[in-house]
Amino acid sequence: MRSPEPTHLVVGFQSRAEAERFLKEFRERLAKFGLELHAEKTRLIEFGRFAVHNRKRQGEGKPETFTFLGFTHYCGKRRKDGAFIVWRETSKKRLVAKLKAIKLELKHRRHEPIASVGAWLPKVTTGYYQYHAVPGNLPRLQLFRWRLSWIWWRALSRRSQRGRISMDRLNRLMDRWLPVQRFNARHPRQEPDA
Repeated sequence: MRSPEPTHLVVGFQSRAEAERFLKEFRERLAKFGLELHAEKTRLIEFGRFAVHNRKRQGEGKPETFTFLGFTHYCGKRRKDGAFIVWRETSKKRLVAKLKAIKLELKHRRHEPIASVGAWLPKVTTGYYQYHAVPGNLPRLQLFRWRLSWIWWRALSRRSQRGRISMDRLNRLMDRWLPVQRFNARHPRQEPDA
């Protein structure tokens, strides 16, 4: 019999006592069905509005982060008023995996016309950009684009023995086929402009 697919779950609680009680009862409930939590992926962390203050008072470092649905979540403050906010950035694992997949496909498409590869690239990157376009994640999206341009440059430079293409030409190709994305994303807690 095949084991069930792993399910990922993040649950928030007001107090550590509530979280520990839930974890104990959840383990017992799963055990009734012959299931168990993954020991390395199950943990209690202090996270939220008061985590920074509480950890500083206890002589501990910054609040821990957690990765869920392709984003690393961490405690932060909003720039305009210093209010607590959960910042999200693309997880390193997700970014690297997408770039590796594109690199492999570019290797297979190495000798196709540049226009053909250029038309293909937006098709495989648009969904990535749309999913990861959340407030505060622009540096990771810029990093993704920069690394993607580097991968494409290497693929184009290996097409022949004549040498590498110039960075000028690469920049023109990137601007044509993968223009800089503009996102109008708002954090759900922000009020729309009046």
